[in-house]
Amino acid sequence: MSVRVAVIQLDCSTSESVPHRVTRTLELVDSTAPEADLLILPELWHVGAFDVTAAREHAQAIDGPLVEAMATLAAEHEVWLHGGSFCELDADGRHYNTSVLFAPDGELVARYRKVNLFGFDGGETELMSGGEELVIVETPLGATGLATCYDLRFPELFRALTAGEATAFLLTSGWPTPRIEHWDVLTRARAIENQAWFIGCNEVGEQPGITLGGHSIVVSPKGEVVAQAGSTPEVLFVDVDPGESLRWREKFPVLEDIRIG
Repeated sequence: MSVRVAVIQLDCSTSESVPHRVTRTLELVDSTAPEADLLILPELWHVGAFDVTAAREHAQAIDGPLVEAMATLAAEHEVWLHGGSFCELDADGRHYNTSVLFAPDGELVARYRKVNLFGFDGGETELMSGGEELVIVETPLGATGLATCYDLRFPELFRALTAGEATAFLLTSGWPTPRIEHWDVLTRARAIENQAWFIGCNEVGEQPGITLGGHSIVVSPKGEVVAQAGSTPEVLFVDVDPGESLRWREKFPVLEDIRIG
């Protein structure tokens, strides 16, 4: 049985206030949920992936109002909801770029703190602490690995998720326009080399010093681009066959020939 996935590509421009964007996005999730089994939002959509100042100002605890609101929507519509990521403030005062996944009863079934932080000596690294654990969770897509934006550049992370028996990847992102061709290539590469579904949700809009590139994408385990968004806000609806990954791995067992790592 196929799984209906909704990839919600949002405009996260700094010109819009954070409270307005949160309200607008939750309303969009509310109206989209009846048409899907699983929904996914972009990275740090509440503040914008490149707006470090806003991330600091609007950081919340894992049991804060933003997570609570998304859990409520998942339960009301009885859907799986990947709430993108938000700036989590923990009890020790540390900040994390944290992805959250809710089951149809509203339970927070997975929390992934972004491991690979972008910014070199600035940007995200000025505020965030890096996570230390990979996350794989059972969803209607099968064993599903979670990743965030810059993680895409590290094939080792996805190979580790595959070694943990993941057959699908959900990646929330704020990938910029100047490097969007890298996104187009790397999303397909991660699917091809791991023979897994790849679902990547990016954002669009203008943030401090950067334009976000969109191109949210769904790639099959064979590397076929099933659907891809443009550079404006939109919702992609895709029917995903969860069994395709294992069938392809059995027919073309390249992963069994790994000799290093």
